[in-house]
Amino acid sequence: MELRHALLGLISLRPMSGYDLGRAFAGSVAHFWHADQSQIYRTLERLTASGAITTRVIPQEGRPDRKVHSLTEVGHGELEDWLTSPVEADRPKEAFLARLFFAGPLGQEAVERLLTEREQHVAATRDELDSVDVPGDDLAAALRAATLRYGVIQAEAELAWLRETMRAINDLED
Repeated sequence: MELRHALLGLISLRPMSGYDLGRAFAGSVAHFWHADQSQIYRTLERLTASGAITTRVIPQEGRPDRKVHSLTEVGHGELEDWLTSPVEADRPKEAFLARLFFAGPLGQEAVERLLTEREQHVAATRDELDSVDVPGDDLAAALRAATLRYGVIQAEAELAWLRETMRAINDLED
């Protein structure tokens, strides 16, 4: 999956500005895809250049004009092509796991701090996901709710694993 696919998917839900897309990432897909605002704007430029989206400029007083993006037929086609293509194998990159894997030389206390910090982040993420409301009772809403639930379950599983790992490290002291 590329960022362009996530943007096309979000814009397919409703026309959005770059700012709206940033907020949509934070409030709907952050548990499985991350993009910062600069990546979003760069990708919007590429989507415009490829004809996948159009942009309507809405003048605003006292603020910069609002640019609202919508899918074109090309964009709908690209999104559909991606959605119907074979599922890609995940090739995860887990920065925290890489850090933990190599953290042994730092000593037990530093590793415990690392695990505790991660636990705080994961708990905050789980709490954020728990607060997200998925309105609607159609297939699209059910799928959005399912991906949200996946994020919650994944966070809960990681929290359990972090506690288990902390216990295993603490048992080394005995």
